[in-house]
Amino acid sequence: MNYWMWRLRAALPWLVVAVFSVAAVTLALLPAAWITPQFARQTHGHVNLVDADGSLWHGSATLMLAAGADMSAATLLPGRIEWRTAFWPLFTGRVRMVMRHSEAMPDPITVDATPRGATVTPGVLAVPASLLSGLGAPFNTLDLQGNVQLSWSDWRSFNGEAFGQLTVILDDVSSRVSLVKPLGSYRVRFQAQGASSTLDLSTVKGPLMLSGSGTVSAASTSFHGTASAAPQQHDNLAGLLNLLGRPSGPDTVALTFVH
Repeated sequence: MNYWMWRLRAALPWLVVAVFSVAAVTLALLPAAWITPQFARQTHGHVNLVDADGSLWHGSATLMLAAGADMSAATLLPGRIEWRTAFWPLFTGRVRMVMRHSEAMPDPITVDATPRGATVTPGVLAVPASLLSGLGAPFNTLDLQGNVQLSWSDWRSFNGEAFGQLTVILDDVSSRVSLVKPLGSYRVRFQAQGASSTLDLSTVKGPLMLSGSGTVSAASTSFHGTASAAPQQHDNLAGLLNLLGRPSGPDTVALTFVH
């Protein structure tokens, strides 16, 4: 073994230590902003982290939600979403984060992401009814107010397709176009099944009764349902019913959306 080979062999362990040290320091210094584009990409822009602060390991950001494709109608939630990231899963190509929201989601959830997809543990999130305006007509016209709660089962995203159940509870909802307050409480169940998904709308209580079902896919979206008013509020809700759909029977209008 010549002199230079001997020097290289002697220096190799220190070189390996130096490389791992630089890698560890680089990971430790990764800013929180490094992770924020990942959420927008995995959720197709529906979940966004803005004004990030801290690091990849322990940071926070403002949570911005977009119900539809129009980002100008996205809703910023008050408070901050905070996270902690596990170190060792990174060496297997995974990002494992425990997250909670200071006001809207006090119970933490776990996000486990890889380059191919992500999983989210069950959780509950309170959001303003104004979030629904991002879905377009008729929600932007109705300007709904009230309490909205999102809850979901184990949610999985794989190669751009989602699997899981999302339930939306709209409690004591009112609208600026109706003097009847509240209009009622409603439940929407969204079942993601990969390439296509289904949704069902039902009324929990209230003078405005809504029901229907639909399907959602990358190629099309359709929903068919009905809206009607309780007899004692029919006259007061006649204008709102005409705004929601076309008459389909006595005191009933059809709710139809096809895109």
